[in-house]
Amino acid sequence: MATLTYSEITPGKVITFDGNIYLVLKSHVMRKDMGKPSNQTKLRNLKNGKVSEIAFHAAEKVEEADVESREVKFLYANRGEAWFCDPTDPKDRFKLLTEVIEDQLPYMKANMLVEMRTWEGELLGVHLPIKMDFVIKDAPPAIKGNTVSGGSKQATLETGAVVSVPLFINPGDTIRVNTETGEYVERVEKA
Repeated sequence: MATLTYSEITPGKVITFDGNIYLVLKSHVMRKDMGKPSNQTKLRNLKNGKVSEIAFHAAEKVEEADVESREVKFLYANRGEAWFCDPTDPKDRFKLLTEVIEDQLPYMKANMLVEMRTWEGELLGVHLPIKMDFVIKDAPPAIKGNTVSGGSKQATLETGAVVSVPLFINPGDTIRVNTETGEYVERVEKA
């Protein structure tokens, strides 16, 4: 494990702090008036999913966590549990509480391969590709002249997630979605 100074705590890094493990979501090094600089961070606790805002000062150091990852197959989610298995051995099944992966769950399809993160033998969560393709299951029809709302409408993806899409998107279309922000990226042309 590497020791990080306050300015090296940047988005995407996984750190240990106060006995917990965090994913750095945002960071901004700033200096108030004549004071010492600090790094204003937004951290997600990888054990319980809670997001906290913590300021690290120039004298503080944290440890970068030694997180391991392996490929697993997502099976289904039910009653607050998400079930996974080893891709090579379907009998090797294990579960993860859905509250830990609530941001990624709307974009997870049954039988898709995802990257599972572990730390000291404990399951932390999953990492999805940043952009994924989904089929539109339901979308209201576009009404001519309905651009007062910015030219977008709410559409339901095959996974049940609701995304704001342009008016020209129809049920059955395939679109690309940013899984980190939940935003529409583009329509994918049919092969």
